[in-house]
Amino acid sequence: MKKDILKLDGIDKKILKMLMENSRRPILEIAKNIGVSGAAIHQRLRKLEAQNLILGSQIIINTKRLGYTTMAFIGVFLDKAANNKIVVNELKKIPEILECHYTTGDWSVLAKLICKDNEDLMIILTNKIQKIEGVSRTETYISLDQQINRQISFL
Repeated sequence: MKKDILKLDGIDKKILKMLMENSRRPILEIAKNIGVSGAAIHQRLRKLEAQNLILGSQIIINTKRLGYTTMAFIGVFLDKAANNKIVVNELKKIPEILECHYTTGDWSVLAKLICKDNEDLMIILTNKIQKIEGVSRTETYISLDQQINRQISFL
């Protein structure tokens, strides 16, 4: 059995489910729904944060409303595996890249990015990503529609 695996009780699970539905839900509303005091909810949240189970909360921006209509996944082939850190540090400088994963399989790095359109994607690929020292080539997949977007639900 792995160490550092947390065991959650029913109250913790209810708190987490409610906050995952709406992270701005008031503590007193959660407390009333579960049937405990607001102070108890507050203490449990602090404990879960201290245990690194809750890593933060966020506002989700609808990027399409800002004109970013193309989402793509870029598989990045490296000329040498040892260049991974150097390449990832350069990818971090590209604001359109939302996520970057070290992967198994054909490419070493998988990056998720948003762009205004396909032309913008082509410019980012050719003028930014493919010019990074250590990148041998890329493989691009354009997302037509994000059909599932969720967090863990089997608490």
